[in-house]
Amino acid sequence: MSSSVFDIYRRHLGEGLGRVAAMLHTPLEVGATGTVVHTADGRQLLNCAGYGVFFVGAGNPVVLAAVRDQLERQALSTRVLLNEPAARAAEALTSVAPEGLVKVHFSNSGAEAVETAIKIARANGRHRLVSMHSGYHGKTVGALSLTARSLYQDPFRPLLPEVTHVRFGDLDELAAVVDRDVCVVVEPVQSEGGVIIPQPGYLKAVETLCRDRGAMLVLDEVMTGLGRLGTWWAADRDGVRPDVLLVGKALSGGLVPVAATLATEEAFAPFDKDPYLHTSTFSANPLAMAAVRATVEVIREEKLVERAADLGARLLAAITEAVRSIGHLVADVRGAGLLIGVEFRSGMHAAEFLMDLLDNDVVVNHSMNAHPVLRLTPPATMTPDEEERLVASFERACAALAARFPATGSDSPA
Repeated sequence: MSSSVFDIYRRHLGEGLGRVAAMLHTPLEVGATGTVVHTADGRQLLNCAGYGVFFVGAGNPVVLAAVRDQLERQALSTRVLLNEPAARAAEALTSVAPEGLVKVHFSNSGAEAVETAIKIARANGRHRLVSMHSGYHGKTVGALSLTARSLYQDPFRPLLPEVTHVRFGDLDELAAVVDRDVCVVVEPVQSEGGVIIPQPGYLKAVETLCRDRGAMLVLDEVMTGLGRLGTWWAADRDGVRPDVLLVGKALSGGLVPVAATLATEEAFAPFDKDPYLHTSTFSANPLAMAAVRATVEVIREEKLVERAADLGARLLAAITEAVRSIGHLVADVRGAGLLIGVEFRSGMHAAEFLMDLLDNDVVVNHSMNAHPVLRLTPPATMTPDEEERLVASFERACAALAARFPATGSDSPA
């Protein structure tokens, strides 16, 4: 990375960002195509990071063509008149949504989708919010109130009142706080929590509890939705129909920031009654709507949901086998579809391995609520050659880490 970019980051985008990049000698990304990130020094990195955004790959030709066409005609709308791209995007998204989720509010980020859900809950008389420890819903004030980690919350208190956090997977603890004044917000899999997958039946039991008590249920599928887990939605996999479902990340087609809040007619009724109750200048802008419609088309036509299930199963098995050589450093490997987590016994070893992978031309994310866990979210468009390259890079990174931190007699295997 050129020193000028380091300096600009440190002056204008944050001293910490520039300092960490300089310390780790991370490359400067200058482009991306499909599964590959191109750097200023000519490297081609396999992109298993991106926080789940690149499910259809970077620069997907179908999405790119739709966005280019829309850009040349109309990128932003007046917000006074209706625009057809918004209608077509909503139609496309609801056509693949769980049954009954027929209303849509588009926004620009997952955190904004969460804020919309909070307002829908309040407009329906649910003023108490319940979310899960180690959950992650964003860092705007409302979303941060649900993101149950003091590291992110404490500098910004006081946050929203009447928010309760319970243990993910603990139905008894949830039952103790749920009544008809409550809105429960839950992720099907805690991604930033370290790819924590609940026991089978948990989400269905949460839904049943909410129905029995008259509470509202919001399913945060910003990360897990649109095929990431090998099903269109985790809601489909678990047979759950929430009152509100949140989607983002992959919805962008890897091109234009966009998210959405889907709701039942009953939940959306206050917004139907007053269309100006919750608005945003860039909500449902034509450019983003073109990306949404094309992304849904690509996922459906290229059968990426099925590909995610198959590819994810192969990668999970291959990675599990590869880390046997560093079993004394790894606590667990787990995943669903193309959301895979590798849990190290210490955050230090996770950080070391992240850099070993980067040295072997693979980019992954760490988990913001669980630093010992590295997370892979590769595109479903990954080719067989790229899959083979990823596994080989993983094996080389394991060998490098094992050479620096060899097992001792006191180490127990994973």
